[in-house]
Parts: sequence; structure tokens; C-alpha cells
Amino acid sequence: MTASDASPAALPRSAEAPPRAAWLGRLLTSWKGLVVLYLVFAGAYLGASGGRVLRHSQYNHYVYLADGWLHGRLALAGPPPNENDWAKVDVLVLRDGRTVKGTYGGRGGPGDRFYPLRGRPETIPAAGILSRSAIRYVSFPPFPAVLMLPFVAIWHLAFNDVLFTALWAALNPVLLFLLLQDLARRNLSRRSAGDNLWLTVMFGVGSVYYFCSVVGEVWYTAHVVLVTAAIGFAWASLGAARPWRAGLFVGLAGACRPSGLFMSVFFLLEALAATGLWQWEGDRHRLRTDRPALKLLAGKLLRFALPLAAIQAALWVHNWVRFDDPTEFGHRYLNIAWQERIAHFGLFNYHFLSRNLAAALVLLPRILARYPYVKISQHGMSLLVTSPALAYTVAPAERSRLTAPLWLATLATALPTLLYQSSGYIQVGYRYSLDYMVFLMMILAVRNRPLSRLWKALIIVSIPLNLFLAIIFDRYMQFTFDDGFFPNGLN
Repeated sequence: MTASDASPAALPRSAEAPPRAAWLGRLLTSWKGLVVLYLVFAGAYLGASGGRVLRHSQYNHYVYLADGWLHGRLALAGPPPNENDWAKVDVLVLRDGRTVKGTYGGRGGPGDRFYPLRGRPETIPAAGILSRSAIRYVSFPPFPAVLMLPFVAIWHLAFNDVLFTALWAALNPVLLFLLLQDLARRNLSRRSAGDNLWLTVMFGVGSVYYFCSVVGEVWYTAHVVLVTAAIGFAWASLGAARPWRAGLFVGLAGACRPSGLFMSVFFLLEALAATGLWQWEGDRHRLRTDRPALKLLAGKLLRFALPLAAIQAALWVHNWVRFDDPTEFGHRYLNIAWQERIAHFGLFNYHFLSRNLAAALVLLPRILARYPYVKISQHGMSLLVTSPALAYTVAPAERSRLTAPLWLATLATALPTLLYQSSGYIQVGYRYSLDYMVFLMMILAVRNRPLSRLWKALIIVSIPLNLFLAIIFDRYMQFTFDDGFFPNGLN
């Protein structure tokens, strides 16, 4: 056993588990057991999707992006099918002979103010414009579109993103279960296969992951694919044993949602621990310096950085060609109601922190005396309502050397979304938590608090609740309300 696999006082192995638990573990980790597990979750997602699974969603942006690539285009061939979250770049042909690209009007300024892709804004009166057109782009990191490419090549714009998302989503609980089992194999957890199955069920159908898995649509497909990358990253990062693979997966996570890049903190902390530069003894953590260890750390970080840098370079080129800015993936050009807010505060600002924390932790549904009896804010609900068993992440439990790295990675990954200009609207639960939900599930595993009857009861209660959310979301919106909790303007 290496230092990367366990704390100085290694946990007792789960080999002492009763025979029934050992039999269950062998069954669930066999290929037949894993196939059954996949089919159960696929059935849960397809069933909750209902009639939605028969056709592509209204907001199948990734399909348009993949179709554009297949036709040698980065932009849409014509007008978008709707006006929801497409990047719009105005193209003005001026009487002075110039052709300029950017945003004309909006952003809280005068109607004749032009904001170019690069350079300073200028005033362009209508009389100075010979012609005006617009280019539309998909304003989301593109990795899910890469996965859809072979299917879009066959079915073109008719490709069913709802079916794709639901079937892909069923992979993640299986992968999470295997990750939790591997934690036990490494002596980082004393969870039995039965315990890990409970945690897998909690994630798969007892959290906001459920409703995000059944509707397709660009925002929720991105979450589902990011979870896959997050599981791969967390697994490869354990003990910093697979730096290249960890860098690949965190790069892919960032190619789904930029906040995914911040989970890199977990690999860094694991690398420090694996090289002995960060040591955990009992309740204490301490850093030390050692030249051979620093050299070993540098090698791990280099191998981690290479695939990450390659993926980022591809994304930067993709952004540069479209927006003349390697870091701009299009959100600054969204044609949306809160464009003025973005222009005033930017995409990320401390101004948004209190409202995002409220959406994540304390936002509650309305209980009514008449039909529909309950109404859920379109800004979501508290994580402690959708997944009350998450409270056990902070309940007293055993110490683990992974607790601090996992919490720091969670906080680092959560920070961008907590400072983001949107709460995740429209949603029925705090969907941004999926950026770091894998880390929370690992925390529940490694802290080894027994799965009590109350814990299991909370998981059981969360299943019909999240099933209800998965059924109504984007279909029976009379169960939701928009109360201006997070207004579209500058407030």
C-alpha cells in the first residue's frame, strides 16, 4: 500500500464484512450486475421523461453545433429555432467602407452604441449603416456536441438529444458505484457494497440529477456529461496515481462547463499528499518541503497539465475564431433579458453571492390550500429539500485524510457558480450543485458514518420527491412560479 492509498493509520479493510455483504458486492460488480444497474437507472430516466423522449428537445443547441461542424461551419446556417441562449453577433456594413462585428445597442447603453468584438465601443448612427445582419453561435462549451457528432451525422438536426441524455445519464450512477467501491478497495472507505448502493441511489434518483437527466436541452445535457468527466477525474486523482488521465478528464469537464476546471484543486491536494509534501496525522495537516518530493510533484503536475492544456488550446482556438477572444465562449453576446445585468456587473460578481447561496441552501416551495397545492420557485429549491441526506456531509463522523481535499475541491468548484449572474433559472432544484455532487458523495463515503434508519429514510423520501420534479419539469409548469426572487434587471 502506498501513502496515496490510505492515511498513516489505514482503515480496516472491508474483508471482514458478513458473507451476505461480500456476495452482494461480487454480484453488483460483475458485468451482469452492472448491466442490470444501468438498465434500472435508464428505465428510471426514460420513464420519468415520458413523451419527451419521443422527439428532440426545443433547445437542442448541441445538435446544431455538431451539425455545423459537419458542414464546415461554426455558426448557424440561418436564424435559430428559438431565441433562448444563442450568442448573437451583429454585423454592420458601414458607409465609410468598414465591416464591423459586435453588439449594436443593448447592454444598458444608447441604441446607437456599438460594442465591437475587440476594441473600444463607438457610436454609430443609423444613417451611417448600409446593411445590418446577425451571426448566431452556440454559446456553450462544446464537448457534449463532440459526443453527439456520429449520431448527428446520421440523423442530422432530427437527432434526439432527450434520448441521448437519458441513456448517457444512466452510465453515471454505475460509474459512481464503481468509484465508491474502489474507495473501499483502497482502504479509504469502510463502506459495504450495500452502503455504496444506497449512496448511488441517493445520487441517481434522490437528487437534482434526476430532473436534469430526463429533458435533454443544452443546459442539462451539459450537467450530465460533466458528471461523467467529474467521476473520471476524481477516480484518476486518487493518490495522484494517474495524472495524465486526471488532466484529460478535468479538461473535458471544463469543455462542458467552465466551472469544471476548478475541481483541479483535488488533484493538486492529492499530489501534495502522494509526494509527502502534505501530511495528515490524526486531526492535523501539515506541509513540508523536500527537494526530491518537489521534483516528483512537478512531474505529476506536468503530466496533469499537458492534456488539460491541449483541450484548453482547442477551446481557445474555437473561441478566437468566433469572437476574437480565446476566453470568450459566447455568454457576453447572449440575446437575453438580463443582458443589462451582465453588462453592469459582469458574468461573475460578489453582488450575486447572497442570492445564489439562498437558492442553494434555503429556498423553499410554497404550500397552498388549493390545487396545485405546491408551487416551486423556478430558481429551484434548497439542496436540503431535494436531498436531505446531504446533511450527513457535515454530521459528526470519522476523520479521513480525504475529507479536507474533497471539501476544498467542493468549495473551489462551487465558487464560480455562487458568484455567477444566474441562479440556474429555470430549474426545480439547485442544478449547479451537480458540478461538485460527486465530491459530496465521496465525502459521505469516506467519513464512514453508519447508514442509519433515518439516513435511509431520508434517501427513500427523496426518491418520490425527485421523481415528481423530473415528471413536472418543463412539462407541468403550473407547479412552479417565478416570484422575482432573482430578477432579470440590475437588482
